[in-house]
Amino acid sequence: MPDRVIYLASASPRRRELLAQLGVPLEVIRTDIDETPLPGELPRDYTERLAREKAEAGWAMLNRFNLPHRPLLAADTTVVLGDEIIGKPADRADAAVILRKLSGSEHQVITSVALRDDSRCELRTSVSTVRFKKLSEAEIDAYIATGEPMDKAGAYGIQGFAAIFIEEMRGSFTGIVGLPLHETASLLAAFGRPVL
Repeated sequence: MPDRVIYLASASPRRRELLAQLGVPLEVIRTDIDETPLPGELPRDYTERLAREKAEAGWAMLNRFNLPHRPLLAADTTVVLGDEIIGKPADRADAAVILRKLSGSEHQVITSVALRDDSRCELRTSVSTVRFKKLSEAEIDAYIATGEPMDKAGAYGIQGFAAIFIEEMRGSFTGIVGLPLHETASLLAAFGRPVL
C-alpha cells in the first residue's frame, strides 16, 4: 500500500477537518513566519506569498529534522475590504472594530493554497465574495463573547455563529472557511495524489 500521507503546514483545525472530509491522511508541521503585509502589496499577492513561504518553511523543517519527504500543503486566508487586508484580530476590541467595518458591506475572502514536494511548489487561489447584514452593537458584542472571532481572518468564521450574518456569498464556501477544496483537490491530483 503506497504512503498517502501528506504534511499540512497549518495548526488550523478547520483545515484538518476539510482534508479529513476528502479522506486525505495528514501529519501537521507547525511553521512560524512573519505575516506582515509588504508595503503596497496587493491582497492576492499577499496570500500567495504567505502560502508559498509557509510551504517553504515547512519543507525546511522536514529537512532539518530528517523527516520522510512527502507532499506538503500550506494555505493562507485573508479578508479584504476595498484594498485593506484584514487579518486576525489582536484582541476583543480589534474584533469589534473589524466587525463594524464588515457590517452592512461586501468583502472578499482570498485563500491561496501551495503544495510542495522535492522538485516543485505549485499554487492555486480562490477568491470569494461575502455580504454581511447590518450588525447591531448587541450582535457584535454577543458574537465576540463566543470567542469565535479571535483566531480568524476578518474576525469571523462562516462555519460558526457568523453564518447568521451572511446575506449573500459567491464563490467557495470551503475557501471562506480556509481551504478551498476544489483548488486543493486540483493540486493534489497534479502531484499524483487524486482524491477520487
